[in-house]
Amino acid sequence: MDRITQIATGKTAIGIEFGSTRIKAVLIGLDSEPLAAGTYDWQNSYENGVWTYSLDEVRKGMQGCFAALMENVRNKYNVVLETTASIGISAMMHGYLAFDEDHQLLVPFRTWRNTMTAEAAEKVTKEFGFNIPQRWSIAHLHQAILNGEEHVSRIRFMTTLAGYVHWILTGEKVIGIGDGSGMFPIDPETGEYNKTMLEKFAKLTQGTAFTQDLSEILPKIVPVGECAGTLTEVGARLLDPSGTFKAGVPFCPPEGDAQTGMVATNSIAPRTGNVSAGTSIFAMAVLERDLSAVYPQIDIVTTPCGHPVAMVHCNNCTTDLDAWVAMISETLGLFDLNVKKSVVYDKLYAAALSGKADCDGILSYNYYSGEHVTELPEGRPLVMRTPNSKLSISNFMRSLVYSCMATLKIGMDILMNEEKITLNKIYAHGGLFKSPVTGQRFLASALGVPVTLMESAGEGGAWGIALLAAYQAREDRMEGLADYLNRCVFAGMSGTSMDPCVEDAEGFAAYMKSYRAGLAVEQAAIKVD
Repeated sequence: MDRITQIATGKTAIGIEFGSTRIKAVLIGLDSEPLAAGTYDWQNSYENGVWTYSLDEVRKGMQGCFAALMENVRNKYNVVLETTASIGISAMMHGYLAFDEDHQLLVPFRTWRNTMTAEAAEKVTKEFGFNIPQRWSIAHLHQAILNGEEHVSRIRFMTTLAGYVHWILTGEKVIGIGDGSGMFPIDPETGEYNKTMLEKFAKLTQGTAFTQDLSEILPKIVPVGECAGTLTEVGARLLDPSGTFKAGVPFCPPEGDAQTGMVATNSIAPRTGNVSAGTSIFAMAVLERDLSAVYPQIDIVTTPCGHPVAMVHCNNCTTDLDAWVAMISETLGLFDLNVKKSVVYDKLYAAALSGKADCDGILSYNYYSGEHVTELPEGRPLVMRTPNSKLSISNFMRSLVYSCMATLKIGMDILMNEEKITLNKIYAHGGLFKSPVTGQRFLASALGVPVTLMESAGEGGAWGIALLAAYQAREDRMEGLADYLNRCVFAGMSGTSMDPCVEDAEGFAAYMKSYRAGLAVEQAAIKVD
């Protein structure tokens, strides 16, 4: 069946992912290859001490990226996109979206980027005997309870960003198990929220304003592959105000960006892992066994199938690097040199390759926001160097790239050195790897594991959730997701792998020794300001 016929007859699947800086919609065909895409750029805002996005902007961005997708289909194939076989919604995991009985948002959306829940995270972790990161929904809820916030008694539903968008389009208050695992711990035996921990939370909150049954306000978990609702008439008009796209399309369970990254890199089996690097950076390692201890630097979430995954999540990655590149581009403009942004990035990444392996004493801290892995409550971007460091563009750029993965290295060292977790290969994707070689080579050397970029690496999580939607739409789903991906999606797909470089590894180790010591300067900068 040709592509035009697939689109016209609805034999396609659509994935929409709400990332930190971009919302992207991808249309895929029967062969899982992307047919068209649409994007919408956006940014979080910092309001009253909270990193947030308004729900008006969420709806505006959804409509903008979907309109761009429909226009791309018309331009490429001269056909109108009116329906599809299935749709999937993905978004940044975690955070806090709480609603009352009238479906009104009670407080502004508190995103994963906030580091305001340290007290709650510590208390719930101690109570559960299970690490609860600051950005998890349950940490935000308990912090609101501890703060005595007025709204907690009126909560009737709480969800993630992906769960919210799915809800307004389908009317269903549901979630995929992977995204749900960033709200509240999952019992891998039942595939549901951990009942024992639900009971512990009820005891922990006795005598507070929160008297609700937590299990009643969390979204229902829908297993991978099952239908999680259909596009309502109201949802269709929200998605496409023009009235062209039709209601009735099935949806797969909404998932988090960590899970769609695993799908997009085919790393959902034990001993596989992936690194996603954009505004934030996180590594996922699918576990063969439970960890021996609870580590505040390591989250335990799940694959879309419910298998336990160790996750090292760092709030900061490319934002500071992007700011420096923007300033360098601005400097070029002073000399009337109009250089495309993509060319500036490629040239500067290439320059980093020729820098000294240890950056010659130049240290860069990319902390725009707080960072729980290094116990920093706020962000202070910082560059420092020794008096005898050579401040060259190559050394400076290498330090900026190193800083994108330095905090991740701290968390991964726990997994690899203390827990002896073995990974055969790491798949990488995200903005840090758009320019070839540099990010891939440095990451392989930093972690001591071969790093592979698949042909599909540039498609990201929007493609990953589109694959989950296509899996849901299959009439015959006798095979599991891993087998489906191996047989129908990644069979024959090639990628480029890069092994660790001894010189780079030694240089990165030296950089990290200074980096860890320099964290005291970061802490002092927060106290002084």
